Amino acid sequence: MIPKSHPRYESLMTREKIVEGVEKGITSIQGLIAQGRGEAFDYLLGEKTSKSALQAEKVSAAVLLLAKKPVISVNGNAAVLVPEELIRLSDIVNAPLEVNLFHRTQERVNKIIDHLRSLGAKRMYTKSDGLIPGLEHERAKVDIDGIFSADVVLVPLEDGDRCKALVDMGKKVIAIDLNPLSRTAQCAHVTIVDNITRAVPNVSRAAEELKNSNDNELQRLVNEFDNKKNLNGSIEEIIGHLTFIC
Repeated sequence: MIPKSHPRYESLMTREKIVEGVEKGITSIQGLIAQGRGEAFDYLLGEKTSKSALQAEKVSAAVLLLAKKPVISVNGNAAVLVPEELIRLSDIVNAPLEVNLFHRTQERVNKIIDHLRSLGAKRMYTKSDGLIPGLEHERAKVDIDGIFSADVVLVPLEDGDRCKALVDMGKKVIAIDLNPLSRTAQCAHVTIVDNITRAVPNVSRAAEELKNSNDNELQRLVNEFDNKKNLNGSIEEIIGHLTFIC
């Protein structure tokens, strides 16, 4: 049992969730590595949401609210770290969930679907009858009615090649990625450089605040956003944090 007084309580509990996900067959062993890599970048950010991330989260909410057919992609790590938050966001912006895995087995897919449904997920795409062009691995498998035909896809913890493939299909991609230099971060239309445990609730809050805005107001937010500039801001914030602690 990890006491709440432990200075690394939240970080340690996040690790425990990933381990529990592996034990339940929801998260892959490789997901442990991905979590460690992300945590390292979170240290560099000071384990807090930066100004640039907050702006990207607000713009992401606007993009989702403007979308005609948004879909939220869910992998094993996301399913154990922020399942309730993803379900809440799905409800707010009317974006069904779809499980998409690199280390895919149908058993894992079914376990994640059952896990999300047990927590209240109602709208989910569950077929794998479509293929994303240009990909030769399991993440190419998608639901024809879901990610394949979506106009906007939120991809937390994404692979760079699938992010590019989705962009090449003409979709607007929102990524959550703690590494501002990754292929995913550089390729997405909107990149949230923040821990998924903070990012998803922040997008939900922004969507709640913006949901009564008219389309012109939402479009203005989107048009004024420059992802490259925002990523540069994230890098500058990392440098600023490192300079401060040194």
